[in-house]
Amino acid sequence: MDLRDKDYLLLKNLMDNMTDSIYFKDLESRFVMVNRASARWQGFEQPDDAIGTSDFDTYQEEDARRMFADEQRIIETGIPLVGLEEEETSKNGQVAWVSTTKMPLRDDDGRIVGTFGISRDITEHKQAELSAARYAEQVRLIKEEMEDDVRMAAELQKTFFPNTYPSFPAGCAPADSRVGFLHRYHPSGMVSGDFCSIRRLSETKCGVLQCDVMGHGVRAALVTALICAIVEELSQQEHDPGAYLARMNELLLPTLRRDDSFLYATACYLVFDTATGLLRHANAGHPVPLLFQGAAAEWLMEDAALRGPALAVCEGTEFLTLEKQLAPGDSVVMYTDGLYEVEGANGEEFGEQRLADSARRHARLPLRELFPALIGDARRFAGANAFDDDICLVGLECRALQEEKD
Repeated sequence: MDLRDKDYLLLKNLMDNMTDSIYFKDLESRFVMVNRASARWQGFEQPDDAIGTSDFDTYQEEDARRMFADEQRIIETGIPLVGLEEEETSKNGQVAWVSTTKMPLRDDDGRIVGTFGISRDITEHKQAELSAARYAEQVRLIKEEMEDDVRMAAELQKTFFPNTYPSFPAGCAPADSRVGFLHRYHPSGMVSGDFCSIRRLSETKCGVLQCDVMGHGVRAALVTALICAIVEELSQQEHDPGAYLARMNELLLPTLRRDDSFLYATACYLVFDTATGLLRHANAGHPVPLLFQGAAAEWLMEDAALRGPALAVCEGTEFLTLEKQLAPGDSVVMYTDGLYEVEGANGEEFGEQRLADSARRHARLPLRELFPALIGDARRFAGANAFDDDICLVGLECRALQEEKD
């Protein structure tokens, strides 16, 4: 077998057995040779049936013009087209994707006399890729929508917190009020499970509530919305702190205690009488507030065991109401556990003891300076670590007492 016969045999085996489309075209982009796979792809029974035809006989006008332009560019420049992925639509409307490589076809003298190429059907692969891309786009759109929803929820949740404070007596300037209030809210994410409420209960009494829902994020934030609605209902009904928390517990239980989920919230409720200076308070598993009197700082409750369980844990829970007499200059600060559970570089928590020490160091500061000082000590302890939990501080400052009106 001479060399030409051997080359022909090799070419014939290649053309007959390759599943990819192999084709040769002249200078007018007409087929001069195709393999069986290419003939079948174009709808011909035999390879010879394709000879003399062009892509204009097989594909829709737009696609055929694009293919023709590509091949004419190869003929003019000698630059091959490698690994082009393109969508093809046949005259009968069938759509397919192919990966195509086309080269200039040269004679023995090196002159370009046409083109040749190989095309592989990648329709299944491309459809999977496009489906994945569409899925990724859908996920992106859903994610954007969820982020928009969370941003809106964050704006809505801000309305749950006080934007003004009641003054005593009513109508006086905040600076002249017999009791001062302050709160600071630092969510770890866009929304959180922290909540506080500061309300006028009567001409001389105010109610201050702080809650912390288990966890943080959207689920916890939804519970704060429920608590906000409950506060609207209870504030004018229950002025005894223990009874207030007991009723709140009853209202939260049906929603938070379900077979498929378990949520709870800690809470502390204070009722302060600006006429007598009497502070009444009850606690549902919440961190014990700090009491500031002169240069001293101590826990508002001498025994943390006097706290009741968290809300939505047990049915029929009763909460103990305790009393503390405040004098002008005294203040009480409530806070959520995110303030002292922050960890330092070694993984150790800031802890309640360090918080108490910080409170004693800054005991003489007014609330507007005390809050940044307490948070600052916790931040310095944490170092590079950020607060992982939400933080909320609420303060009440007795400035003076007033005569109770009949």
